[in-house]
Amino acid sequence: KMTQQMRDLQLAQARKPPGPSSPNAAKRLYRNLSGKFRVNYTSFDEGSLVGRGEKEKLRKSYLFQSNAALFEAVELQDLDRVQEMLKHYSPEELDLNTPNSEGLLPLDIAIMTNNAPIARALLQAGAKESPHFVSLESRSLHLSTLVREAEQRVNELMAQVVNEAPNADCSDKEKQLKAWEWRFRLYKRMKAGFEHARVPDAPSSVHLSVASSSSLQVTFWEPLSVNSAIVTKYKVEWSCSPTFSPLLGEAVIDKLKDLHFTIQGLVSGTAYHIRVSAYNMKGWGPPQASTPPFAIPSNWREYDGRAPRRRGQAEALDHLLGQVKTVHQHCICHEPCKNQPQSRKHSVSKSLKHLFHPGSKFLKTLKRGLYLTAIFYKDDNILVTHEDQIPVVEIDDTYSCLLMQDFLWLTKVSCMWDEILWLRQCVTVSQSSCSCILQTRFKMLLAISQMQGLLGIQDLGQVFFEPIKDKQGNILIVTLKEVKTNQTFESVRWVPICKLQTSRKSVSSPEEPTALDTLLISLQDKLAYHQRSSHALSPGLYLGYLKLCSAVDQIRVLVPEQLPNILCHAKIRSNPNISREEWEWLQKMASVEEPVPTEPEADRPQNPLFQELQVAIKELMTLVNIPLQEAKDFRLYSQEVLDFGDQVSFLLLLPPSDDVCTAPGQNNPYTPRSGFLTLPLQIFELGEEG
Repeated sequence: KMTQQMRDLQLAQARKPPGPSSPNAAKRLYRNLSGKFRVNYTSFDEGSLVGRGEKEKLRKSYLFQSNAALFEAVELQDLDRVQEMLKHYSPEELDLNTPNSEGLLPLDIAIMTNNAPIARALLQAGAKESPHFVSLESRSLHLSTLVREAEQRVNELMAQVVNEAPNADCSDKEKQLKAWEWRFRLYKRMKAGFEHARVPDAPSSVHLSVASSSSLQVTFWEPLSVNSAIVTKYKVEWSCSPTFSPLLGEAVIDKLKDLHFTIQGLVSGTAYHIRVSAYNMKGWGPPQASTPPFAIPSNWREYDGRAPRRRGQAEALDHLLGQVKTVHQHCICHEPCKNQPQSRKHSVSKSLKHLFHPGSKFLKTLKRGLYLTAIFYKDDNILVTHEDQIPVVEIDDTYSCLLMQDFLWLTKVSCMWDEILWLRQCVTVSQSSCSCILQTRFKMLLAISQMQGLLGIQDLGQVFFEPIKDKQGNILIVTLKEVKTNQTFESVRWVPICKLQTSRKSVSSPEEPTALDTLLISLQDKLAYHQRSSHALSPGLYLGYLKLCSAVDQIRVLVPEQLPNILCHAKIRSNPNISREEWEWLQKMASVEEPVPTEPEADRPQNPLFQELQVAIKELMTLVNIPLQEAKDFRLYSQEVLDFGDQVSFLLLLPPSDDVCTAPGQNNPYTPRSGFLTLPLQIFELGEEG
């Protein structure tokens, strides 16, 4: 009962200092408390003089203070302080959903005082309404009781203050009176807010899209008017009937960080109707039907029953590699290898302990030849030898012209660093053919094995897409690997990149720098490329621009510098799925050879995908510096949708057939602005696979 709750509150007040005498006093209180409970719990280590029991009591005291401070901040409508506490402390640390002695939660106070910013901040953090309010009547009765008992307490304290002679006890009573007067006003404001509020309007918009062959995605927006009470949850309902009778299912969404919901487990080919309604403390508002009014779960593959392109490919390749190993087992001579890598079970921290002893075969300077260097970096630091040198090993001192096919072969080898010893043994046996190509590749494997043995680590990272060449006849192949461990290593030094660049004495002129000098000068650019090439796209459907250019020994593909493992692209929408109906529309457009949709047409039906494509094409053409009128001759690749997992898919935009690949010497009238690269096609394929 509320009377008993208020008695408990009075007893609690008798045991602790009096409550705040005014809003300013309350503000000082919770600021002091919030400063006190901002402690470093790691300081309570095993060596502390405080016992474990005392530690737990101290921790609970801090948590209690943090909870009280949060209530005070909400009551005083201090948005900055509420956001600060929600940022630094978890809901558990704040006891976010534990009622106070009045049976209220912080969210209850925020919504009943109609403080929308604080209420939204609390909802984003996972705050709930009090479970005691099972009906409008129970909430109204609870508020009336709070107001009545607060008023009664104010009257009692006022009588005591008037009748008693001035003394210390009277001063305490005056403080209590001010605190209760302030709380009485708060409760009256909460009661008035509740009585004034009405149920919310329907959500302003509900968008329905096909997420897969068994699911639909519902995205909705807040009501235009919440009628003086913030919305705290939404309800999504679905049915096969436009009258929603019978109702097939419903879901209540009380996590409002993202206003969308995916309905799973639906039947492919069946039409479903969707509606969404909003809820506030006065109840559920009217539902809003979706646009379009119904949708059919499907996927573009159902158009012709096509299986996923990559289904079983990884397993098949693993099986094929196993077969090749089995066939070559009798050829392996198990020769002793001085530079045999350590077991892969060794951690990076252990394997790097014995890095770079004085007898190692890392090179300080380059002579005319082909070399391999491994860049290991962490933040702004780089791993160097005990002589402050980047680790470099020799591949071939007589090889002054690196063939592109050999380099591309090495990039493929980088996908199986663990198998270098086996590959080397196989190539050793195969040298009877005296092939120059095999000899060169065998030397590459030897250099890789040497680097792995000296470093004590097998994974050398990603091969940079372009070797470094100088006029002295040196060619430097670069691998890049980010070390994310925070451990320190014995006999190894992490050197800041800027310090390494400034301290190294160049042995070449600025006009003709050596490959090592060029590496140091461009090191930040290469590290940036390595980090960007591992970035992933956010989920969605994208429009990619496929533009190739050919050279004598390779084909290169245009990519953005900021995301070099993906084609130039523009996002079409957040839903990656193409439905069967959408794919049928694309096929019809391709069959009649319609131009790419760059401008809206008055007599064309308003297809959502059509509109989304128009926006994406304009954005993409601007990005690659092609006039929009030229896009009318472009084509959408209609053979398939390129799926990259379950979250990202691509439609391809192709130039006219004669311009897809620019030949050597062919003029390209529209060159992209800065911010693009052309990667060898094989390098791009490896990056895309990763």
